[in-house]
Amino acid sequence: MLNFIYDGSFEGLLTCVYEAYYKHVNPDRIIPGEMPQLDMLDESIYISTDEEKASKVYASILEKISSDALDNMYYAFLSELEASGKIIFEYLKLGWKIGSKVDMYLSEDIVLNLHKISKKVGSERHRMLGLIRFSQCRDGIYYSQIEPDHNILQLLAPHFANRMADQNWIIHDIKRNIAAIYNMKGWILTELELNALPEMSHEEDFYQSLWKQYFKSIAITTRFNPKLQVQH
Repeated sequence: MLNFIYDGSFEGLLTCVYEAYYKHVNPDRIIPGEMPQLDMLDESIYISTDEEKASKVYASILEKISSDALDNMYYAFLSELEASGKIIFEYLKLGWKIGSKVDMYLSEDIVLNLHKISKKVGSERHRMLGLIRFSQCRDGIYYSQIEPDHNILQLLAPHFANRMADQNWIIHDIKRNIAAIYNMKGWILTELELNALPEMSHEEDFYQSLWKQYFKSIAITTRFNPKLQVQH
């Protein structure tokens, strides 16, 4: 089994696609280096990220396939599923063969599978936009913790940059130790690992306490189901 290993970045994935497509190699898996330990019998090749090669693949997708195909494969990349790299490669190969109509070929398993992954990521993004709640810290910054199944933080940040343009805020993905940080001018994505939660403002503490009392007073004890509450 031939594995292409890359650094986990989107540019790294595109470099793998370049190396496989233009050198006529068909890797069995295209996976980031932090994936689980590989079988000792596998042949693994580490592909160093090359910005120029990645840019060529990116431009080729837009020119020879479509912007929708680029969005679909990017969402599949953000899924972080082990099989996604190989699926993306096969999808792009078909796209370069068929052209802009590739997404209409749902009878092809590779197109259908990529669409399913992309849809899951898009659905989680949509759901998370309605679930994220911020708490005001004592320094005035609004802070929120999330723990999504997929790596969707960069899909969420633009929405809140528009919605909360007059506030400083942080959305912290504690599962991946990364954060989107906004300073009323723009947002960046950066690594962030906290040993303790930021201190909340006195007003925030008051409202959280008030909400907990209200929640407790209206709750029906016999129907208490935290798992179902999270799902909804």
